[in-house]
Amino acid sequence: MTMETTIHERLSRALSPTALEVRNESGKHAGHAGDDGTGESHWHVVIASDAFAGKSRLARHRMVHAALGDVMQTIHALSMDLSTGEAG
Repeated sequence: MTMETTIHERLSRALSPTALEVRNESGKHAGHAGDDGTGESHWHVVIASDAFAGKSRLARHRMVHAALGDVMQTIHALSMDLSTGEAG
């Protein structure tokens, strides 16, 4: 299973998103700090989920980190665009 699939499945299972996009941006960081040579060190996710309703930005980020669990140990950088399902 690829890292992209793992990230997608864990976020889908934990957050029941109405929209989810997982992008590998490692190529933009080749040779930079955190580039482990695997091509799977830098990620960007766009998530719309009703689970985020009423939550602060920090709480939403914590929810994503918790959903990814041990996967966060292998990710150098994770950027996020998080919104409620209504904001899409």
